[in-house]
Amino acid sequence: MGILYWILLGLVAGAIAKYIHPGPDPGGWIATILIGIVGAVVGGFIGRALGFGAVTGFNLGSILIAVLGAVLCLFLYRRLAKG
Repeated sequence: MGILYWILLGLVAGAIAKYIHPGPDPGGWIATILIGIVGAVVGGFIGRALGFGAVTGFNLGSILIAVLGAVLCLFLYRRLAKG
């Protein structure tokens, strides 16, 4: 499943991250979803490095890791875009 799975999961994670971390984004919804994809991939790599295991399917653990990565990337993007 690998990277393609994290990209698809990132689409969902980007929308959830926007809901969790609302506010004005430079770039709007499209940028938020792209950041969600990046965040899901980053979250996947971090989760694997911390020993949470590989992605085994569309399950709650995978969604949580992707959403946390997306929220982190969205937060960093907002800070860098304002600065």
